[in-house]
Amino acid sequence: MKRGDVILVRFPHPSGQRGKKRPAVVVQSDTYATSLTTIVVAEVTKNLTMKHDPACLFIDVSTPEGKATGILVDSVVSSLVLDTVYSDTVAQALGSLSPSLLQKFDDCLKVGLGLS
Repeated sequence: MKRGDVILVRFPHPSGQRGKKRPAVVVQSDTYATSLTTIVVAEVTKNLTMKHDPACLFIDVSTPEGKATGILVDSVVSSLVLDTVYSDTVAQALGSLSPSLLQKFDDCLKVGLGLS
């Protein structure tokens, strides 16, 4: 897995209870892909209420870039909901963010983490 890959993983519930499988985007640097057993990911949600939030990336599945993600419905990648998961909990790879979508998500991360 590499940065920008869209994966299906059991995303932890904030209460600590077992979460549900959902798409997530790999956020961590490729440098750490082979040296760690964990992956930092960003939640993907079909709840579009934050579609225009600068900390969130809208994925329009009707576009070629959106189709390449492997996500089936219009969704939002949130830089506000990050988590660390074990790499062996990844159910499957779905697709990936294009270089331009990854750059846009980098901008979202800067806003969400207060780095801009």
